[in-house]
This record gives sequence, C-alpha cells and structure tokens, in this order.
Amino acid sequence: MRDNLFARTELIGLDVEVLSSPYSEISGKVFDETMNTFTIESAGTEKMVPKSGNVFRFTYEGRKIDIIGSEI
Repeated sequence: MRDNLFARTELIGLDVEVLSSPYSEISGKVFDETMNTFTIESAGTEKMVPKSGNVFRFTYEGRKIDIIGSEI
C-alpha cells in the first residue's frame, strides 16, 4: 500500500522498474496510467504493463518505493 504522501503523488513522469516477470526487463518513465495498466516509455518505445500481478519500483524524491500493482 502507498504511504500517505506517495498516495497523493502523480505517477506519470516517475522512473519505474517492473520487478516481476514476464515484465521484469522493463524500466523507464511512466508515460500514461489507466485503471488497470501503466504505459512505460523504455528505450524509445512505449510498453503497456498490467498493474495486476506485478510489483513496481518507483523512484520518488530520491527514494525507491515498491508497490504491488493491484493496490494502485
């Protein structure tokens, strides 16, 4: 679950890494967010990753924050 400060944070534009397979090779910036997915800009391409079933590591104000996708 997000901490109180991070819960109010806009995720678009943050650096993110996907920590669970089969998407674990994806890292970049959050380009877009829907209720069920993130679009991550990675190496000049956009990759859509489902939130459910994945764990994401965001970099926010210099901190690494791991979030379970189904809780976002």
